[in-house]
Amino acid sequence: MTDLVILGVKGSPFVRKVQVLLAEKGVEYELEAVMPFPAPDWFAEINPAKRIPVLRDRSVGTEGAEGTIPDSSPICAYLERKQPDPALYPADAFEMGRALWFEEYADSVLALPVGMGMFRPMIFPAMAGKERDVATARTTLQEKLPVVFDYLESQVRDREFLVGTTFGIADISVATHFVNMHHAGGKVDAARWPALADYVSRMLARPSFAECIADEEKLFPPHGIEL
Repeated sequence: MTDLVILGVKGSPFVRKVQVLLAEKGVEYELEAVMPFPAPDWFAEINPAKRIPVLRDRSVGTEGAEGTIPDSSPICAYLERKQPDPALYPADAFEMGRALWFEEYADSVLALPVGMGMFRPMIFPAMAGKERDVATARTTLQEKLPVVFDYLESQVRDREFLVGTTFGIADISVATHFVNMHHAGGKVDAARWPALADYVSRMLARPSFAECIADEEKLFPPHGIEL
């Protein structure tokens, strides 16, 4: 039995963020399904924000809040310290600051339009047997995300990774939201954002991401819609 348990659900970009980091480090874990809509009452003791994921490290504690860390960002930082090899956070001080900036940018500026404007309108209704809100998803992709894509295009142009010369937390944090965009039927226009389109394709092809994508696609009703 592994010490590490992720409390959350497949398909969450923030749960996936932790899953990918652990996969890159070759660390085993368990995923315990906790639905956040609404979160069970007991979950509030562990995370008053009632959001997923929460990590439980059984080597620290097994009951209540003991041994738990809420939120993907502190979870990933903890796991980096607990299992430092291979390093997914930069050693250089300035590059560390840049990596944490991209993590924050992804968790806030990128997550909101992709999650609320594309993933939910396309996936949630279908899972409830209702009609997908294709119009909202297309509007988000065409009107709200271009400014984000413009910025990311400028950051990955002539670069293999967002920060430094190796794959790391900045790449994990950004790419996880493009997985949800993929599930919704959205793509980065390679004619308009060639560097970003190439970057996203490379990141999602990594085994750590590809395995999550294949596993999650089994859960979501297929739609064959390209936004």
